[in-house]
Amino acid sequence: MPVVPASRQDPPPRLRVRAEFLAVRAGEKRRGKLFLLEVLDRKDGKPARAGFTVTKKVGNAVVRNRVRRRLREALRVRAAADMAPSHDYVIVGREDVLSAPFDQLAGELTRRIAAKR
Repeated sequence: MPVVPASRQDPPPRLRVRAEFLAVRAGEKRRGKLFLLEVLDRKDGKPARAGFTVTKKVGNAVVRNRVRRRLREALRVRAAADMAPSHDYVIVGREDVLSAPFDQLAGELTRRIAAKR
């Protein structure tokens, strides 16, 4: 059995079905320069889930995947602990994610997820 470092964190469960993404659109929206965060309280007591979206306006598939990877890693490393149980989060990435320093991206994601409105 391989040894997993103590700093290794598992990512939160992901939204995968289009209907789940569309349901979150009805929730709260937290806008920012780097991304839009949509939050929906499911009120079911299950673990928080996250989904990632990047529109074609941002760039080609390579660019969009790079934006998604940076957001996923920032969530895993820094912001996953701030996610409230029974909430769904959809993060809509913008092109500025690629030029922002990783610490700024992770800090902004943590701040927006932790914000209670």
